[in-house]
Amino acid sequence: MTIFDSLGALSTWINAHAVWPNLPVWAYVLIAFIDTHITTTCVTLFLHRCQTHGAISFSAPVSHFMRFWLWVRTAMPTREGVAVHRCHHAHVDTDKDPHSPIFYGIWRVLFLGTALYHRAAHNKAIVEQYGKGTPDDILERTLYDPLSILGPVFTLLTNLWLFGTAGFPMWLVEMAWIPFFAAGVINGLGHYWGYRNFDTPDASTNLRGMYWSILTCGEALHNNHHHIQNTERFAMRPGELDPGYWYFSALRALG
Repeated sequence: MTIFDSLGALSTWINAHAVWPNLPVWAYVLIAFIDTHITTTCVTLFLHRCQTHGAISFSAPVSHFMRFWLWVRTAMPTREGVAVHRCHHAHVDTDKDPHSPIFYGIWRVLFLGTALYHRAAHNKAIVEQYGKGTPDDILERTLYDPLSILGPVFTLLTNLWLFGTAGFPMWLVEMAWIPFFAAGVINGLGHYWGYRNFDTPDASTNLRGMYWSILTCGEALHNNHHHIQNTERFAMRPGELDPGYWYFSALRALG
């Protein structure tokens, strides 16, 4: 039996035991988009606006759901993500900024931004200095931080169980979404291309087009954010969209 025969047999077995292995392609695309949108929402609301800047807060059940979701979709410990972003604000667009396109170049940040992020996230001095005040409970110490890689493995296994072999390309999209949009687009294009509402002492910009705001849950309004870092709402001018703020408002209305 060749390796291709083995892979074919494995694919057949996976699809035979999957819950929804024969959905139309458009359904898998829609599910993957909803999935990545939830991930983006958790990044902007919990990791960014709540933990990094303290602009908003959530009840324990909501916070725990977002932490779990970020673990299984990004393998990003809260402390590391917060530390890298706070370091970015402290040294924005200088040689100490972990991912400035002004210093590293737009193409390196856009397509290799995740490598720049991981280099800063594994710098103990940065994490110690800028990661203070983040969750430090038993889940963080024994699971989310030391076993971060198990999160994406969990997602892969559940994808295969639910969608069969179609779950694998969905998993690839889910794993690449935040590294590209957060590490590449926001930190790259958001300091290189777009318009500026405010004359901030950095190169931050707002990306044109409402699709950027939809895809990033409002994070594309980066110049607005750098102007007032600890605000719960990023949209500041007519026509600007901030879905992250809409979702926060809905959660607040529900108590």
